Amino acid sequence: MNFERSHKSLLLNRLVDEKRQFVQVVFGPRQVGKTTMIVQVLKETDMPSHYMSADGVSSDQQIWISQQWEIARLIIKQSEKNEGLLIFDEIQKIENWSEVVKREWDLDTMNGTGLKVVLLGSSRILLQQGLTESLAGRYETTYMGHWSFSEMQEAFGYDIDQFIWFGGYPGAASMIKDENRWKQYVLDSLIEASISRDILMLTRVDKPALMRRLFVLGCQYSGQILSFNKILGQLLDAGNTTTLSNYLNLLDTAGLLNGIEKYSPDLIRQRSSSPKFQVYNTALMSAQNDLTFQEVKMKPDLWGRWVESAVGAHLINSSRAGYFTVHYWRDHNDEVDFVLQYRGKVIAIEVKSGARAQISGMEAFKKKFPQCKVFLIGASGLPVSQFLQTNPTDLF
Repeated sequence: MNFERSHKSLLLNRLVDEKRQFVQVVFGPRQVGKTTMIVQVLKETDMPSHYMSADGVSSDQQIWISQQWEIARLIIKQSEKNEGLLIFDEIQKIENWSEVVKREWDLDTMNGTGLKVVLLGSSRILLQQGLTESLAGRYETTYMGHWSFSEMQEAFGYDIDQFIWFGGYPGAASMIKDENRWKQYVLDSLIEASISRDILMLTRVDKPALMRRLFVLGCQYSGQILSFNKILGQLLDAGNTTTLSNYLNLLDTAGLLNGIEKYSPDLIRQRSSSPKFQVYNTALMSAQNDLTFQEVKMKPDLWGRWVESAVGAHLINSSRAGYFTVHYWRDHNDEVDFVLQYRGKVIAIEVKSGARAQISGMEAFKKKFPQCKVFLIGASGLPVSQFLQTNPTDLF
């Protein structure tokens, strides 16, 4: 497949056209094309390069990083070039990786070595810890989220309904005509790999079974608000609300499941709110549902949950790169699906997939926050297909 994501041109510009200034960090969920993008970048530059993956390397082998760094330095020297590329994939799997990277980067800076470094990783929390602890002032980040409707349409010919159900996993796109096979691939190669390799192998989780059940429940209730106490009742486990909140945060950092907070001008009240579950990719809902694509489409109320979750997934994926925040709003019986905050501005979004759109919650929100913009998606509002091809920052 020759399809190229827009992130490639940004990274290529930083590596080729700019002087050596920062470590480039590319992170995002599993199977969204980080390694493929690097392969494309390497094909478009004549700089000597050295690519290595930490998969299969013992987590305590920090010396491995230094060994690969020396190889990259030698490649530059032997090529008679003034600069070169060093790429580490899944770098977060090495303990204390950031300290070694800092040491080697600072040594190259002192010696004038033109080695440009790219770090790839799928565990955002472990990458961020290392960046803030050791590499402050030495890095730039590029977030690669799940594939959008526009990207899946261009690369694989998805229509809007196919995207809403099958989501944005490029590796599974060729399997959608055999839905059972597609579901098994998503369950085994995407969901299980993300939980086992990006969370459980890298982070202490005392109750892995509880976290897995929380994920399943979150996918089943995507688009719905549940208090942690109510969630505990559903899970029938001896956990507590603090444990659940921590596990939900881990699922969020792996790009699987988000707990959207309630919008409130009062930050303390906002953070103490009940979460609204939101999958990062609707494939995570569909793969765990016993019904088929066609069966769910025949149930308007049920299909509406997938439509709202597709909109929510688009928003939270875009928020990682667009620097806006996503919330919901509820006041007694009045509710708004999504509230966006960006540079002091507020936008309310209501999603309606049925023929009749009840907008009482939107009216109540507008009355309480008269300066905000309001958007209706679906029904008599902006078509879902158009919204899913829109950069949410353009709404402000």
